[in-house]
Amino acid sequence: MSWTITASDIEGLARGAAVLGTGGGGDPYIGSLLARQALGDGEVTVVGLDEVPDDALVLFVAMMGAPTVMVEKLPSLDEVIAPVHALGVQLGRPVTHIACAEVGGVNSTIPVVAAAALGLPVLDADGMGRAFPELQMVLPTLYGITASPFAYADEKGNTGVLNTIDNSWTERIARVALVEMGCSVMMAGFSMSGAQARESLVSGSLSRCVRIGQSITEARDAKTDPVSAAVELLGGRELFGGKVVDVQRATTTGFARGSARIEGDGGAALTLGFQNEHLVAESDGEVLATTPDLIMVLDAESGEPITTEALRYGQRVRVIAGPADERWHSEEALAMVGPGYFGYDMPAYRYDGTVSEASAAVAR
Repeated sequence: MSWTITASDIEGLARGAAVLGTGGGGDPYIGSLLARQALGDGEVTVVGLDEVPDDALVLFVAMMGAPTVMVEKLPSLDEVIAPVHALGVQLGRPVTHIACAEVGGVNSTIPVVAAAALGLPVLDADGMGRAFPELQMVLPTLYGITASPFAYADEKGNTGVLNTIDNSWTERIARVALVEMGCSVMMAGFSMSGAQARESLVSGSLSRCVRIGQSITEARDAKTDPVSAAVELLGGRELFGGKVVDVQRATTTGFARGSARIEGDGGAALTLGFQNEHLVAESDGEVLATTPDLIMVLDAESGEPITTEALRYGQRVRVIAGPADERWHSEEALAMVGPGYFGYDMPAYRYDGTVSEASAAVAR
């Protein structure tokens, strides 16, 4: 069923997306500002996957780069739509639908910005059901859908189009370009038909963001626990609560990389490792959860999601975990997004602390 997004819906959408973004995906506040500007008094139609024609031309539109940089290098509407125009020329036919590459942070609202500016519908779906740091880390990669031709643009007016042999090469080449362009760019790519979108995307993502965002707001208004409300909607569990006592963070090769230490009562501590997104949660030598399942940090009282670039000493937080789309637990997917890919010598632990069955095969 189709529905519409107006400026009044953006706050809830962005808050829910910041939860699902697992600490990454870019600052949701910046995305909210852009989306409100693009929408004005208008609206964008959101279309369910079951309503998309087989011959539709669907395109991902997103921010690519380090979230820490985007806080200071704000994109414009022209920058958001420039890659879409570039690909329209390359593909030789008009784009009919915009989709989210990831449903995290700013990358849940950037597609709304593009859709509003171009007068197109946006899909109630995304490419992963969370956020991941690298371009090839989307479910369409598992279905043989290529990122290429891939377009990118910066705030200076530079635009490029890549034609590459596979999605990993698109990531490698685009990452070099974006570092030269200031560590963040707007991108468009992964052109696919409506039939391919139905098969490969995560359905209902934008609706889920809105529900999560609204549940946090409603819990606050009712003076109940907003963190518990989010955990319930996610079907997850709370891992830890305490005070942020240390954050090590650096922006390198277009990523925000680092770790955070949170201390709880009684001397217990939790360590988070991240690369744009939270990848591993460990407490006193025990691994509690890893990528590809979702690890999220929320303000202990308000339930407001905290991105990796916003983590600060002294914050009182609660760390929660939730299940990823089950397709991320296949052998092929874990080789692409499991902890081993990011340099962690451990199997993939699901949100409930159990080891993903495919991990052993990936380790071999």
